[in-house]
Amino acid sequence: MNRCPITYLPIKSGRYSKEGLRILSPKLNNLKDFPYGEAKQLELLLDYSDKLSFSGVQPKLGAKLNIQDEIFEVVRSGGAFLLKLPRALYAELPQNEDLTMKLAKHALINIPKHGMIYAKDHSLVYFIERFDRAPKKRIHVEDFGQLLGLPREKKYDSSMEKICTVIDRFCTFPLIEKEKLFRLTLFNFLVGNEDMHLKNFSLITKDGITELSPAYDLVNSSIVMKTKEEIALSLNGKKSNLKKSDLIDYFGKERLGLSDASIKEILDSLHSSLPEWKKLIGISFLSEPKKNAYLHLVEERSARLFGDII
Repeated sequence: MNRCPITYLPIKSGRYSKEGLRILSPKLNNLKDFPYGEAKQLELLLDYSDKLSFSGVQPKLGAKLNIQDEIFEVVRSGGAFLLKLPRALYAELPQNEDLTMKLAKHALINIPKHGMIYAKDHSLVYFIERFDRAPKKRIHVEDFGQLLGLPREKKYDSSMEKICTVIDRFCTFPLIEKEKLFRLTLFNFLVGNEDMHLKNFSLITKDGITELSPAYDLVNSSIVMKTKEEIALSLNGKKSNLKKSDLIDYFGKERLGLSDASIKEILDSLHSSLPEWKKLIGISFLSEPKKNAYLHLVEERSARLFGDII
């Protein structure tokens, strides 16, 4: 059965479900293929590289949705979306990130509008809506590297403890943001995202309130990079072999100062979402070997955190 790459809903004909198109715009009734295959995408990246940021291993293009012509268009500035392109060296990254973001939504993590679209060569391109843009203005967003005064090349030279100090210093309601950070940290552990460096945490200021931005760049990097580390920024002096006590007792209770009730609510919420994660992994656009690797990692991490598997 064909499924919509935006919603994963089954479809009888066409490429996208009505619900998927409505996510992009209530006025959208169809969406044409992104008009560039992988070879042409590389040319676009070279052409636009002077204006674009290439963080991590996944190249990006700025884009806007032309509703009248029913197509995504690449732009140099002012685009409301980022398109993340497939890369041969790291197989199935668009499919991986899209799935991981959908798991995050079920884990009650705030995420931007996102999904996948087809390119003209039938490859999949991941899109995400920019949360630092609003009609006719830019919203103030700073990543934690900027907030700590560190250059991009130092994005791994920090710790989760310093992430906590940034929240205490800049956030309007620090305790609320610490609960969000705890949930996100546990989520990243469960899905094998060991690449949450300083550039992947940001604060956003809207209507006089400074808080954690919607989550982004969530990927099961463990099955892509095959590293031995389990976290990008050290926690309790460790980047691997994290134990439940490191995550709960040390980070949740000691460093974040969360109450037992708050910690239990977050743990119960994540644990209850695991069956739905299993379903989503099964119907995702990953290949069968990647699905199996993803599910195996989640089961192993679940056993370490909760004492059982999905």
